[in-house]
Amino acid sequence: MQENYRNYGTFEEEYASVRGMNAFISKVFGWMFIGLLLTAGVSFYVSTNLEIVTALVTNRLLFFGLLIGELVLVAVLSARITRLRYGTALGLFLGYAALNGVTLSIILLAYTGNSIGTAFGITAITFGIMCIYGYFTKADLTQFRTILFMGLIGVIVLSVVNIFLRSSGVEWFISILSLIVFLGLTAYDMQKLKAYYFGTEGNAVLRENLGIIGALALYLDFINLFLTILRLFGNRRR
Repeated sequence: MQENYRNYGTFEEEYASVRGMNAFISKVFGWMFIGLLLTAGVSFYVSTNLEIVTALVTNRLLFFGLLIGELVLVAVLSARITRLRYGTALGLFLGYAALNGVTLSIILLAYTGNSIGTAFGITAITFGIMCIYGYFTKADLTQFRTILFMGLIGVIVLSVVNIFLRSSGVEWFISILSLIVFLGLTAYDMQKLKAYYFGTEGNAVLRENLGIIGALALYLDFINLFLTILRLFGNRRR
């Protein structure tokens, strides 16, 4: 993956390959943005529907059932992406984005509108910077993959432990660690899109499916960055 571009011989051939890669990456970002818009739309609808909010807050089985459903969708997409039809893969991704909007609505209700807007703006800027870095850097970011995933596991384990500890210090450490991990994963996932494009060697069907899993990865990076920044700097409703 260190060499993201192949030697195609002529300038015209190399230009065509880079143009094709950029078109592929643009499509991936298009699906990611659609996923984010769907999540935002569903979250807003749910947050304004008192009956649904009450059901989610009072029925733990329902709420955790939705979370498990999200995990199942991600697991199916990740494990079977090369065997799924493109329409099925896209449907699973959009289904996940919609479910995520339902669960996120409860979290967003705890913060003021100004905090949510500010956190979104900061997230968009930092996410964009890391994507630009991931696109243009000549460094092989796969060398950091193990460290980033170990950090992600650490975040998950500490989050579970802190459910019982309820320590503000541990929560602050989790947020800082999450920020570092997801900034790194954003750059890594961006660079990985180039590997997807050239690694498929002209297999358009496989390339489209890998584009969906790429959109999912960037979507998750954005959402987790947003939630981390909201936890760090957001003002809760009184």
